Amino acid sequence: MFITSVFIGTSCSSQRIGTNTNLSLSDNKATPETVSLYKKLNQLTQKGFLFGHQDDLAYGVNWKYENGRSDVKDVTGDYPAVYGWDIAGLEKDDTNNIDGVPFAKMKQYIQDANQRGGISTISWHFDNPATGKNAWDNTPNSLKTILPGGENHQKFTSWLDKAAAFFLSLKDNKGKNIPILFRPYHELTGGWFWWGKGNCTAEEFKAAWKFTFEYLQKKGVHNLIYSYNTGSFDSKEDFLSHYPGDNYVDMLSFDAYQNNDDKEGKKFIEGVQKQLKILNEIGLEKHKPIALAEAGYEAIPDANWWTGTLLKAIGDYKISYVLLWRNHGWQEKEQKMHYYAPFSGQLSEKDFVDFYKLDKTLFEKDIKN
Repeated sequence: MFITSVFIGTSCSSQRIGTNTNLSLSDNKATPETVSLYKKLNQLTQKGFLFGHQDDLAYGVNWKYENGRSDVKDVTGDYPAVYGWDIAGLEKDDTNNIDGVPFAKMKQYIQDANQRGGISTISWHFDNPATGKNAWDNTPNSLKTILPGGENHQKFTSWLDKAAAFFLSLKDNKGKNIPILFRPYHELTGGWFWWGKGNCTAEEFKAAWKFTFEYLQKKGVHNLIYSYNTGSFDSKEDFLSHYPGDNYVDMLSFDAYQNNDDKEGKKFIEGVQKQLKILNEIGLEKHKPIALAEAGYEAIPDANWWTGTLLKAIGDYKISYVLLWRNHGWQEKEQKMHYYAPFSGQLSEKDFVDFYKLDKTLFEKDIKN
């Protein structure tokens, strides 16, 4: 039971959370459920970190859209605590998202997870508004066209209208809006997306973030916890180069993957530890929870990866959650298996069960109440 009190702070731009912390949500009209989730995320870091998985309920290796199924559940008997989703395609009125998940099903999965006590996080690989190509079309100066006065500003606001409608449609069985961890413009320090570093100026990025933040709230969306998310970074200055300000961000996170040229995982462990050290300092200074928002080792060829590599990479840092990428299975184009969480019979299955049993790894049953 969480008994920390909630009160309105003196700052006009935030709701103070808890009597013993300086945590504050950037949206001063955030719903009580969103405030409660933010408080819960902070408190749970004292117990451990939440385990998450992208598209967990929609499909896994060799299956799709089987009611109640999850590769993680097949292995552990429990669901992840955090579910990752992406709303790319919404801006084009597509029925399915970028990974083929019908938006109607996604909405149902988010509602089902919430009903069980699970938490959902959403990213948005939206198309390049300047070229009409996908998010990976990193044509320089595309981002500035969505800013007020830009040639694609109206188009972009229509996209935000669609996102707002989707966020507001996510309701629990009492008709309350389900709180969502929203991770817009993710991996912003990488140059592979049209909003990434090198494809726009820091000031343009900050302006786009602030406009998105303010516009969604103007549309009545108050159920989002905003997560500022980077790819790799080398310093505090590097991480904060495009940071829009404390009043526009609720959570700090980054993404990190182990590569095939790092079979022992040494580079991965060292890299994540180095970045967590920096992020932990920033989080404490700014009173923001921190997370490893995407992580993994494709096809997990290491039998002890969970306790031998991932756990070591996270170490003793108090992160809110770690989310593993999706279990797509066989990828025809690339002629390889593409998955990041184990499934029944997978090489690292036993080690994942050991990982699951640890007190500090929190799955859905651990946070149910």
